[in-house]
Amino acid sequence: MARRRTEEIPLYLFLGFLEGGKTTFINETLEEDYFNDGQRTLLIACEEGIEEYDEEALLENANTTVIYVEDEEDFNKDFLNSCILKYYPDRVLLEYNGMWNLARMQEVLEETPMVIFQVIVSMNAQTFDLYMNNMRSLAVEMFKLAELVIINRVTADSPRATWRRSIRAVNRRAQVLFDSMDPNMDQDVEEELPFDVEADEIVLEDEDYGIWFIDAMDHPDRYDGKTITMKAHIFKSIRMPRGTFVPGRHAMTCCADDIQFIGYLCHTNHAKSSTIKSLKNKMWVTITAEIKKEYNEQYKDEGPVLYAKRIEAAEPPEEELVYF
Repeated sequence: MARRRTEEIPLYLFLGFLEGGKTTFINETLEEDYFNDGQRTLLIACEEGIEEYDEEALLENANTTVIYVEDEEDFNKDFLNSCILKYYPDRVLLEYNGMWNLARMQEVLEETPMVIFQVIVSMNAQTFDLYMNNMRSLAVEMFKLAELVIINRVTADSPRATWRRSIRAVNRRAQVLFDSMDPNMDQDVEEELPFDVEADEIVLEDEDYGIWFIDAMDHPDRYDGKTITMKAHIFKSIRMPRGTFVPGRHAMTCCADDIQFIGYLCHTNHAKSSTIKSLKNKMWVTITAEIKKEYNEQYKDEGPVLYAKRIEAAEPPEEELVYF
């Protein structure tokens, strides 16, 4: 009789659309010395692409058993728990179908000993815009879970900065890597910013808020000590430190149902303004503030913190939403 397994089993989750490079990446991972350590590995593949698994070679060389799931309804707790009892794996690799429901997958996994250890999303540069334009909600749900997003088949003409900004807008902790046939391609993507980042005082146009927000997140050193003037929406909460608020904008990262407020903490202690005491939620203001890179408890990390110099009531911008 098979032993019942009660301890947690680490699961590596691979997401992405068809021909996004998931199978290739998994095959390469299983060949690496740090992963090919003799542990029993169960690979669950939920779609079959152009690239295939050599099941015999994986079992012989990487102690990996491959099983396939063709229909989404077959991906359920009874099936997964039976696989655990049958193969008794030390870890599981799950190549999930990009068209299947991610929320359902997470609910199913909660009924098993498997615990998500790492989430990797693979995207094809040749189809990235196609999926983002036509299946944006599915792509965004993947990005929200990801710790690493790999975009492969990148060329010199690929809009890497735009893609990275779109992903980082959804998930600030996600690392974005670009894979190219050109070994000299630099991972550092320098975007031509629509404002003068070298100026001591940056005047931000309304339509450039999203670009500045992501760039300041990725490169806080670039803005340390700078002064910025911009139009923003007020967000205040009784849970925030006294004398602070968040000036920001509402951004649509996916669809009308996925609008979020993005902004950085701002201190008002030394601001000169007749409207400081009357600042209210949802109020539009023009704010001039110094940006400092410092640790903040709200971020749980170092990042941009604003120190207001002047705040004045303002009319809403022509387009109130920020788009990525």
